[in-house]
Amino acid sequence: MKTRHSHSGVTHVKERLDGNFTVVSNELLQHPELSSTARGIGSYIQSLPEGSPVSIKALAERLPEGEIRIASALRELERYGFHLRTKERLPSGQVVTRTFSYNRPRGAVVEAARAPELAAPAQPKAPVPPRATKAPRKDAGLLAGLRTYDSRLVLSERDVLRLAPAVSQWLERGVPPTAVVRALTTDLPQDPIKHPAAFLAHRLASRLPPHLPAPVPVPRDTSAPARPDPFQTCEGCERAFRSTRPGRCRDCRARSERAA
Repeated sequence: MKTRHSHSGVTHVKERLDGNFTVVSNELLQHPELSSTARGIGSYIQSLPEGSPVSIKALAERLPEGEIRIASALRELERYGFHLRTKERLPSGQVVTRTFSYNRPRGAVVEAARAPELAAPAQPKAPVPPRATKAPRKDAGLLAGLRTYDSRLVLSERDVLRLAPAVSQWLERGVPPTAVVRALTTDLPQDPIKHPAAFLAHRLASRLPPHLPAPVPVPRDTSAPARPDPFQTCEGCERAFRSTRPGRCRDCRARSERAA
Protein backbone atom coordinates (compact mmCIF):
# COMPACT_ATOMS: atom_id res chain seq x y z
CA MET A 1 0.00 0.00 0.00
CA LYS A 2 1.33 3.44 -0.96
CA THR A 3 0.50 6.68 0.82
CA ARG A 4 1.73 9.95 -0.61
CA HIS A 5 1.47 12.76 1.96
CA SER A 6 0.61 16.32 1.01
CA HIS A 7 0.37 19.43 3.13
CA SER A 8 -3.09 20.31 1.79
CA GLY A 9 -5.78 18.86 -0.42
CA VAL A 10 -6.38 15.16 -0.96
CA THR A 11 -4.01 12.42 0.17
CA HIS A 12 -4.19 9.30 -2.01
CA VAL A 13 -3.94 5.92 -0.28
CA LYS A 14 -3.30 3.45 -3.11
CA GLU A 15 -3.32 -0.33 -2.90
CA ARG A 16 -2.23 -2.51 -5.80
CA LEU A 17 -5.24 -4.09 -7.53
CA ASP A 18 -4.77 -7.47 -9.20
CA GLY A 19 -8.41 -7.97 -10.18
CA ASN A 20 -11.95 -6.63 -9.99
CA PHE A 21 -11.14 -3.12 -11.19
CA THR A 22 -12.00 -0.84 -14.12
CA VAL A 23 -9.79 1.63 -15.99
CA VAL A 24 -11.75 4.86 -16.59
CA SER A 25 -10.26 7.80 -18.48
CA ASN A 26 -9.84 11.19 -16.81
CA GLU A 27 -11.52 12.65 -19.90
CA LEU A 28 -14.75 11.21 -18.52
CA LEU A 29 -14.15 11.60 -14.78
CA GLN A 30 -12.85 15.19 -15.01
CA HIS A 31 -14.92 16.48 -17.94
CA PRO A 32 -15.66 20.13 -17.16
CA GLU A 33 -19.13 20.14 -18.75
CA LEU A 34 -20.53 16.82 -17.46
CA SER A 35 -22.60 16.72 -14.29
CA SER A 36 -21.47 14.47 -11.46
CA THR A 37 -24.43 12.18 -12.19
CA ALA A 38 -23.35 11.76 -15.82
CA ARG A 39 -19.75 11.09 -14.79
CA GLY A 40 -20.86 8.46 -12.27
CA ILE A 41 -23.28 6.70 -14.61
CA GLY A 42 -20.75 6.81 -17.46
CA SER A 43 -18.12 5.22 -15.20
CA TYR A 44 -20.61 2.61 -14.01
CA ILE A 45 -21.45 1.63 -17.61
CA GLN A 46 -17.71 1.34 -18.35
CA SER A 47 -17.41 -1.18 -15.49
CA LEU A 48 -20.16 -3.49 -16.78
CA PRO A 49 -19.36 -6.68 -18.76
CA GLU A 50 -19.82 -6.67 -22.54
CA GLY A 51 -23.46 -7.18 -23.49
CA SER A 52 -24.95 -5.92 -20.21
CA PRO A 53 -28.30 -4.12 -20.62
CA VAL A 54 -27.90 -0.36 -20.13
CA SER A 55 -31.35 0.93 -20.97
CA ILE A 56 -32.84 3.61 -18.75
CA LYS A 57 -35.10 1.07 -17.11
CA ALA A 58 -32.28 -1.46 -16.57
CA LEU A 59 -30.01 1.17 -14.99
CA ALA A 60 -32.83 2.45 -12.76
CA GLU A 61 -33.23 -1.07 -11.33
CA ARG A 62 -29.59 -1.11 -10.20
CA LEU A 63 -28.86 2.53 -9.35
CA PRO A 64 -30.44 4.85 -6.74
CA GLU A 65 -31.09 7.57 -9.34
CA GLY A 66 -34.55 7.60 -10.90
CA GLU A 67 -35.35 7.19 -14.57
CA ILE A 68 -35.57 10.96 -15.21
CA ARG A 69 -32.07 11.66 -13.84
CA ILE A 70 -30.61 8.64 -15.64
CA ALA A 71 -32.19 9.72 -18.95
CA SER A 72 -30.76 13.23 -18.49
CA ALA A 73 -27.29 11.83 -17.70
CA LEU A 74 -27.32 9.59 -20.79
CA ARG A 75 -28.23 12.58 -22.96
CA GLU A 76 -25.23 14.46 -21.51
CA LEU A 77 -22.93 11.50 -22.26
CA GLU A 78 -24.27 11.37 -25.83
CA ARG A 79 -23.78 15.12 -26.28
CA TYR A 80 -20.08 14.90 -25.37
CA GLY A 81 -19.30 11.69 -27.27
CA PHE A 82 -19.14 9.06 -24.49
CA HIS A 83 -22.42 7.31 -25.36
CA LEU A 84 -24.21 6.45 -28.59
CA ARG A 85 -27.63 4.89 -29.18
CA THR A 86 -28.59 3.85 -32.72
CA LYS A 87 -31.73 2.26 -34.12
CA GLU A 88 -31.38 -0.93 -36.15
CA ARG A 89 -33.96 -2.99 -37.96
CA LEU A 90 -33.65 -6.76 -37.44
CA PRO A 91 -34.35 -9.26 -40.25
CA SER A 92 -37.70 -9.87 -38.53
CA GLY A 93 -38.61 -6.21 -39.09
CA GLN A 94 -38.39 -5.27 -35.39
CA VAL A 95 -36.62 -1.99 -34.63
CA VAL A 96 -34.21 -2.19 -31.68
CA THR A 97 -31.79 0.22 -29.99
CA ARG A 98 -28.06 -0.63 -30.02
CA THR A 99 -25.83 1.12 -27.47
CA PHE A 100 -22.10 1.94 -27.66
CA SER A 101 -20.09 3.19 -24.65
CA TYR A 102 -16.81 5.03 -25.38
CA ASN A 103 -13.95 5.29 -22.90
CA ARG A 104 -12.84 8.42 -24.77
CA PRO A 105 -15.01 10.92 -26.65
CA ARG A 106 -15.77 9.73 -30.17
CA GLY A 107 -14.07 12.83 -31.62
CA ALA A 108 -10.82 11.80 -29.90
CA VAL A 109 -10.52 8.76 -32.19
CA VAL A 110 -9.71 10.97 -35.17
CA GLU A 111 -7.36 13.06 -33.04
CA ALA A 112 -5.56 9.87 -31.95
CA ALA A 113 -5.06 8.94 -35.58
CA ARG A 114 -3.46 12.35 -36.18
CA ALA A 115 -1.22 12.17 -33.08
CA PRO A 116 1.95 11.01 -34.93
CA GLU A 117 1.54 13.88 -37.38
CA LEU A 118 1.10 16.43 -34.59
CA ALA A 119 4.16 15.11 -32.74
CA ALA A 120 6.47 15.39 -35.78
CA PRO A 121 9.50 17.72 -35.37
CA ALA A 122 9.16 21.26 -36.65
CA GLN A 123 10.30 21.85 -40.24
CA PRO A 124 13.26 24.17 -40.93
CA LYS A 125 12.42 27.76 -41.77
CA ALA A 126 14.16 27.56 -45.15
CA PRO A 127 11.77 28.06 -48.09
CA VAL A 128 10.27 24.77 -49.29
CA PRO A 129 7.92 24.10 -52.19
CA PRO A 130 4.24 24.09 -51.14
CA ARG A 131 2.70 20.66 -50.76
CA ALA A 132 -0.88 19.77 -51.45
CA THR A 133 -2.78 18.92 -48.28
CA LYS A 134 -5.52 16.32 -48.08
CA ALA A 135 -8.58 16.45 -45.88
CA PRO A 136 -8.70 13.83 -43.09
CA ARG A 137 -10.19 10.60 -44.46
CA LYS A 138 -13.03 8.96 -42.60
CA ASP A 139 -11.83 5.47 -43.55
CA ALA A 140 -8.32 6.04 -42.18
CA GLY A 141 -9.66 7.50 -38.91
CA LEU A 142 -11.98 4.51 -38.52
CA LEU A 143 -9.12 2.04 -38.91
CA ALA A 144 -6.77 3.94 -36.60
CA GLY A 145 -9.48 4.02 -33.92
CA LEU A 146 -10.02 0.25 -33.84
CA ARG A 147 -7.36 -0.07 -31.15
CA THR A 148 -9.70 1.72 -28.74
CA TYR A 149 -12.07 -1.27 -29.01
CA ASP A 150 -9.41 -3.99 -28.72
CA SER A 151 -5.70 -3.40 -28.13
CA ARG A 152 -4.89 -6.34 -30.43
CA LEU A 153 -6.08 -4.30 -33.42
CA VAL A 154 -3.19 -1.80 -33.41
CA LEU A 155 -2.26 -0.93 -37.01
CA SER A 156 0.77 0.82 -38.40
CA GLU A 157 0.30 3.91 -40.53
CA ARG A 158 1.27 1.87 -43.58
CA ASP A 159 -1.40 -0.75 -42.78
CA VAL A 160 -4.03 1.97 -42.31
CA LEU A 161 -3.28 3.45 -45.76
CA ARG A 162 -3.32 -0.03 -47.34
CA LEU A 163 -6.68 -1.03 -45.82
CA ALA A 164 -8.40 2.35 -46.24
CA PRO A 165 -9.66 1.63 -49.80
CA ALA A 166 -11.39 -1.54 -48.55
CA VAL A 167 -13.19 0.46 -45.85
CA SER A 168 -14.17 3.04 -48.48
CA GLN A 169 -15.94 0.25 -50.41
CA TRP A 170 -18.15 -0.41 -47.38
CA LEU A 171 -18.93 3.27 -46.92
CA GLU A 172 -19.69 3.75 -50.61
CA ARG A 173 -22.22 0.91 -50.40
CA GLY A 174 -24.21 2.79 -47.77
CA VAL A 175 -22.88 1.04 -44.65
CA PRO A 176 -22.69 3.44 -41.65
CA PRO A 177 -19.25 3.79 -39.98
CA THR A 178 -20.64 2.32 -36.74
CA ALA A 179 -21.73 -0.80 -38.63
CA VAL A 180 -18.26 -1.14 -40.22
CA VAL A 181 -16.62 -0.92 -36.78
CA ARG A 182 -19.05 -3.49 -35.40
CA ALA A 183 -18.31 -5.91 -38.27
CA LEU A 184 -14.57 -5.61 -37.59
CA THR A 185 -14.62 -5.78 -33.77
CA THR A 186 -17.38 -8.24 -32.81
CA ASP A 187 -16.88 -11.99 -32.39
CA LEU A 188 -13.10 -11.61 -32.18
CA PRO A 189 -11.10 -14.79 -31.51
CA GLN A 190 -9.92 -15.50 -27.98
CA ASP A 191 -6.40 -16.34 -29.18
CA PRO A 192 -3.83 -13.59 -29.80
CA ILE A 193 -4.17 -11.83 -33.17
CA LYS A 194 -0.60 -12.00 -34.49
CA HIS A 195 -1.26 -10.18 -37.76
CA PRO A 196 -4.08 -7.65 -37.21
CA ALA A 197 -3.75 -6.11 -40.69
CA ALA A 198 -4.19 -9.50 -42.40
CA PHE A 199 -7.07 -10.38 -40.07
CA LEU A 200 -8.91 -7.12 -40.83
CA ALA A 201 -8.21 -7.42 -44.57
CA HIS A 202 -9.85 -10.86 -44.56
CA ARG A 203 -12.91 -9.56 -42.70
CA LEU A 204 -13.27 -6.56 -44.99
CA ALA A 205 -13.16 -8.80 -48.05
CA SER A 206 -15.22 -11.76 -46.81
CA ARG A 207 -17.99 -9.71 -45.18
CA LEU A 208 -18.32 -7.00 -47.83
CA PRO A 209 -22.07 -6.38 -48.26
CA PRO A 210 -23.59 -6.07 -51.74
CA HIS A 211 -24.57 -2.79 -53.34
CA LEU A 212 -27.95 -1.45 -52.39
CA PRO A 213 -30.56 -2.28 -55.04
CA ALA A 214 -31.61 0.54 -57.29
CA PRO A 215 -34.82 2.16 -56.07
CA VAL A 216 -37.88 1.08 -58.00
CA PRO A 217 -39.78 4.11 -59.30
CA VAL A 218 -43.25 4.22 -57.84
CA PRO A 219 -45.94 6.20 -59.63
CA ARG A 220 -47.14 9.07 -57.55
CA ASP A 221 -50.52 8.47 -56.02
CA THR A 222 -52.15 11.59 -54.71
CA SER A 223 -54.75 9.49 -52.91
CA ALA A 224 -52.13 7.55 -50.91
CA PRO A 225 -52.21 8.09 -47.13
CA ALA A 226 -49.68 10.40 -45.50
CA ARG A 227 -46.30 8.95 -44.53
CA PRO A 228 -46.15 7.55 -40.98
CA ASP A 229 -44.43 9.50 -38.24
CA PRO A 230 -40.68 8.76 -37.77
CA PHE A 231 -39.42 6.37 -35.10
CA GLN A 232 -38.43 7.86 -31.74
CA THR A 233 -36.67 6.23 -28.76
CA CYS A 234 -38.79 6.27 -25.61
CA GLU A 235 -37.09 8.20 -22.80
CA GLY A 236 -38.69 5.83 -20.28
CA CYS A 237 -38.14 2.29 -21.61
CA GLU A 238 -36.06 3.02 -24.78
CA ARG A 239 -38.57 1.14 -26.92
CA ALA A 240 -39.01 2.47 -30.46
CA PHE A 241 -42.33 4.18 -31.21
CA ARG A 242 -43.66 6.49 -33.89
CA SER A 243 -44.14 10.16 -33.09
CA THR A 244 -43.47 13.58 -34.55
CA ARG A 245 -41.26 14.53 -31.59
CA PRO A 246 -39.14 12.83 -28.88
CA GLY A 247 -40.69 11.84 -25.59
CA ARG A 248 -42.25 8.77 -24.02
CA CYS A 249 -44.25 5.97 -25.59
CA ARG A 250 -47.96 5.46 -24.90
CA ASP A 251 -47.38 2.77 -22.24
CA CYS A 252 -44.89 4.92 -20.28
CA ARG A 253 -47.21 7.92 -20.46
CA ALA A 254 -50.05 5.78 -19.18
CA ARG A 255 -47.92 4.50 -16.26
CA SER A 256 -46.95 8.07 -15.37
CA GLU A 257 -50.59 9.17 -15.41
CA ARG A 258 -51.63 6.26 -13.19
CA ALA A 259 -48.79 7.00 -10.77
CA ALA A 260 -49.84 10.68 -10.63
